[in-house]
Amino acid sequence: MHLYNLTLSRPSAITCAIYGNFSAPKVHEIVVARGKVLELLRPDDAGKVQAIHSTEVFGIIRSLTPFRFPGAQQDYVICGSDSGRIVILQYSKDKNCFTRIHQETFGKSGCRRIVPGEYLAVDPKGRACMIAAVEKSKFVYVLNRDNDARLTISSPLEAHKGSNLCYALAGLDMGFDNPVFAAIELDYAEADTDPSGEAASEAQKHLTMYELDLGLNHVVRKYSEPIDNGANMLIPVPGAGDGPGGVIVCAENFLIYKNVDHAEVRAVIPRRSSLSGERGVLITAYTSFRQKQTIYIFVQSEYGDLYRVTLDYEQEVVKELRIKYFDTIPPAASICLMRKGFLFAASEFGDHSLYQFSSLGDDAADAGVESSSASLMETDEGYQPVFFDPRPLTNLEPLDRLDSLAPILDMKVANLADEEIPQIYATCGRGARSTLRVLRPGLAVTEMAVSPLPGNPTAVWTIKRSAGDEYDAYIVVSFSNATLVLSIGETVEEVSDSGFNGNVPTVQCQLLADDSMLQVYPGGLRHIRPDRRINEWKAPGRKTISQATTNERQVAIALSGGEVVYFELNPQGMLVESEKREMGGDVACLCVAPVPEGRTRCPFMAVGMYDGTARLLSLAPDTTLKVLSTQAVGATPESVLMLDSPQSGREGTDEGAGSGALFLQVGLVNGVLLRTEVDRVTGQLSDTRTRFLGTKPPKLFAAAVRGERSMLALSSRPWLGYSDQGKFNLVPMSYEALDYAAGFCSEQVPEGFVAVAKNSLRVIALERLGEFFNQQSLRLRYTPRKFVIHPDLKVLAIAEADHAAIPLAQREDLKQAAADAAAAAAMEADQQGGGEAAAQAAAAAAAAAAAAAELVGPEMGEESAAREEQWGAPKGEPGQWASCVRIVDPVSLQTTHCIEMADNEAALSVCLVNFDSHPEHGTLLAVGTAQGLKFYPREAQNGFVHLYRFLDGGKRIELVHKTPVEGVPGALAAFKGRLLVGVDSLLRLYDMGKKRMLRKCEYRRLPTRVATLHVAGSRIYVGDSQESVLFMKYKKADNQFYVFADDIVPRHTTATLHLDYDTLAGADRFGNVFVSRLPPEISAQVEEDPTGGKYAAETGLLGGAPNKLRATNTFHVGEAVMALQRAVLQPGGRELIVYGTINGAIGVLYPFTSREDSDFFQHLEMHMRQEHPPLLGRDHLAYRSYYFPVKDVVDGDLCEQYPQLSADKQRAVAEELDRTPGEVLKKLEDIRNKLV
Repeated sequence: MHLYNLTLSRPSAITCAIYGNFSAPKVHEIVVARGKVLELLRPDDAGKVQAIHSTEVFGIIRSLTPFRFPGAQQDYVICGSDSGRIVILQYSKDKNCFTRIHQETFGKSGCRRIVPGEYLAVDPKGRACMIAAVEKSKFVYVLNRDNDARLTISSPLEAHKGSNLCYALAGLDMGFDNPVFAAIELDYAEADTDPSGEAASEAQKHLTMYELDLGLNHVVRKYSEPIDNGANMLIPVPGAGDGPGGVIVCAENFLIYKNVDHAEVRAVIPRRSSLSGERGVLITAYTSFRQKQTIYIFVQSEYGDLYRVTLDYEQEVVKELRIKYFDTIPPAASICLMRKGFLFAASEFGDHSLYQFSSLGDDAADAGVESSSASLMETDEGYQPVFFDPRPLTNLEPLDRLDSLAPILDMKVANLADEEIPQIYATCGRGARSTLRVLRPGLAVTEMAVSPLPGNPTAVWTIKRSAGDEYDAYIVVSFSNATLVLSIGETVEEVSDSGFNGNVPTVQCQLLADDSMLQVYPGGLRHIRPDRRINEWKAPGRKTISQATTNERQVAIALSGGEVVYFELNPQGMLVESEKREMGGDVACLCVAPVPEGRTRCPFMAVGMYDGTARLLSLAPDTTLKVLSTQAVGATPESVLMLDSPQSGREGTDEGAGSGALFLQVGLVNGVLLRTEVDRVTGQLSDTRTRFLGTKPPKLFAAAVRGERSMLALSSRPWLGYSDQGKFNLVPMSYEALDYAAGFCSEQVPEGFVAVAKNSLRVIALERLGEFFNQQSLRLRYTPRKFVIHPDLKVLAIAEADHAAIPLAQREDLKQAAADAAAAAAMEADQQGGGEAAAQAAAAAAAAAAAAAELVGPEMGEESAAREEQWGAPKGEPGQWASCVRIVDPVSLQTTHCIEMADNEAALSVCLVNFDSHPEHGTLLAVGTAQGLKFYPREAQNGFVHLYRFLDGGKRIELVHKTPVEGVPGALAAFKGRLLVGVDSLLRLYDMGKKRMLRKCEYRRLPTRVATLHVAGSRIYVGDSQESVLFMKYKKADNQFYVFADDIVPRHTTATLHLDYDTLAGADRFGNVFVSRLPPEISAQVEEDPTGGKYAAETGLLGGAPNKLRATNTFHVGEAVMALQRAVLQPGGRELIVYGTINGAIGVLYPFTSREDSDFFQHLEMHMRQEHPPLLGRDHLAYRSYYFPVKDVVDGDLCEQYPQLSADKQRAVAEELDRTPGEVLKKLEDIRNKLV
């Protein structure tokens, strides 16, 4: 089996974010690392974050830092990765990609303890950078410019010290003195040699300064002194006239200002009043920037609270350090403060956010809690803490959210909403920020307005008042016997003074170059001049106009009978008929592109004929309406459209770019869209590609997307063809079928579409361009562990559990809020006259609320849930769990029932089961729970399996009984009318009893812990948490389990998927995906053996089972895969494996159907490795073989970078494959279209 790996939705978690001006001076941008993807984001003026460029680096990005030379206007990016190389990147605006300026090798590849790359710091004046490892190694590189202002980099200078751990690194601001780098270090040499462990308990962290002597060109340890053992982060303070210099050390509960020859200044970090005394407060992210004379430093704690840090200083002496509570946002991996007054927060879990500062917390009205070094009080128990209560956002306003699926904890693909494409259901997030997401391939659409019309319209257009206007002025709606003109303003209303003839249907309308308007109707043309004079042209004889196409200077019409008439706008503002031509058959559709910049006319017109051909006609003055080329398209064309390749000639990254390729798009009556390249000089057609869009013939319309002319194709669902990051994308829109559409631009909707469907007029806008899936989400209460889908009732059952959390029933803050609300309601009833009726009404309302709460459990209101998402849930004690089982209706995305677990139980596993011994119960829900589960060491007081029955058509569940199992039930599966339970390292078979389940059979010799269970026939496939997968059999006659095959490599299994009787796909926690198969001859032998392999199982091989599985495919994805599913992602498509990762990526593994395809892509991948090595210097083959050599899996993500090669390289690679570049691109497009 040969597989093709393709990422559908890139990772959405952000591990690191940096701010700077990367593409041009004064352009505020953010570069983010998403595990193995590097991305450039740019917030626009409206505060919407746009992804400008995204690239796979085929390596792990460990650290990023921006740097610029003194006096320069633009930033470079320095990257530390697992390639053992330091890489300096520059963003090239012309090529729309990152280019590698320098790459210096210093160590082995991989994330190792003593190979630098984990920490990066740069001198604020851009003269040097230091790259450090977790242990021992540090290198300093001197950065400089040569005579041509190109960046140069020195040989590395070593600053190593053995037995030395590094916790943080920062570059200090020394002005133009020698660069100094500060590090938090711990020397463990004594602890290593002392067997008693005393030295380890006395180990002390030090703040160490390294000075780079630019004159002598070497690095010295200039200063080292002990600091607080809770120190975890360093914040450099501006110096050299802009501030006091030095560094702020972030430690547990404290911020400490340090500098050489300066007394330490310590202030306590304000803490939440709800935090227990044992819990410390650590700073996990910071951002700072300097404006004129003010230094802004914002820090964030692990609970999400933001603080503003202020230093009071004179010359270079710090008098006071103040920490003021600022606001609370979800905990972030990185925060970036931008000069526009934006704050970008890359959340650890859940959606990322962009905020705007409404104030800096300086004003007297902001009564935020503040602690200061001046008021630091020392008591017998340590320093006096300062308390505050979190509050709603006061200084920040949310502007935009970037959807993030990270981490995906479980995922299923099913068509529960009866749509043509199945939906992906994923449980994501952690704690109070957990969600259930429903993903559908396609663009998310926002419906801005819907209004009914007096009949079924046939077409719609939008028109501006003059060519220079920004917004559209009129919407023109045509009916079968009339035309309606609506003006666009605050509201949309009908107008009668537009000059249009309202008593006839309209075929086409257009604003011409001299601001006159044209209406084409079946009887002729109506030209409305700017001064409201009207010229008419009548169709000759009894002929009528059947089709028309226009741009700002050219008009072409097709008369019934197949005659085409062509008009041009002359300099006097008159439309002049310049040529006629008989086409020899009826014309189905016409299209002329807009006039290119700097030209007076468009040189080509496309004509679709009823005889199944598309023709290209010349519009040049000397060869007007001459047929340049003809293409048989295999069906009647429904509509044609001419479209430029994305940003042709400017980007140089897409096919045909540079020459500015022109494409002819043809929608056929059989639902196929045809795309053909047009030669701009000769008009010849070449390189045709097809794609099936739907059951209705696609109608094609031009509309502006991101300021570029794009294509809207309306079939049984709408599709959008637009350019994203220099590539042409054709993606479905998640919206119902539309009949006709046009681009729409107004003050409220800067970029959208106006469309008609049946008898309604709709204005729609697109939400997130560039996203592969659109999402709907439902808030969950705790971290989702596993979920199942009931196939008949079509409901989801989700098990949720949180460690160190307080169950809802014990939450004092919620009880208090409920009591306050009840008191307020009672008071209001009193004020309204206190009559009996009012009191009774209040009581009835309270009773109804209580009944609703009983059904769904003590669910939070929308307001408190949103607050919890922002602040996080209160923290409990270790070993305390909060957990629930939730039933969700997937169509309405509503919780119908929720049961909270009592007695400190945590729901960890779920499955559906039918018991043969009790068929009257039907399908039951089995939930495995652990009581009082603790980690390090892993222990639990007890484990239980709860059985629930479904009521009210799946809307509710009720407990049948629960059975203690003396361990943690990690996995459950239905097996031959009974229930299989994996309890720690035991496998048990249970049957149903009256009061509890009855144990029927047990197997005790599994290696570590059951992680996953699958069954087929009498075989059981067990995924072990450390020892890969085992194939087992159940022998009914002996009532015994035995293992007949296992794997030869230990794998820490996270997910498995049963493919067929002998084959299992799986994933491990180190980011590998594998497919293991039992060789067919051994499988047959096991089935035919009269003992069923029972005695063979006792003999064993290599200390394991007698037979070994063979790995048919292995591949390193690069992040832990948490869920695997088989699915078909398009109507009539092939089955493939879909996987979801901990970083929120969704990818597929597609089995090749032919040897020819497999060979082609293998060779393309091989050439791409040579011609386009990964950006950060990691070897692609080594990366995909991180733990096990890659086997029979082609990396589609690398193959899809083929269009980014230069035209010469594309040609060279294509020649090696005996193809043309067009054919290679067509292959890549075809395989992608096969998948989704």
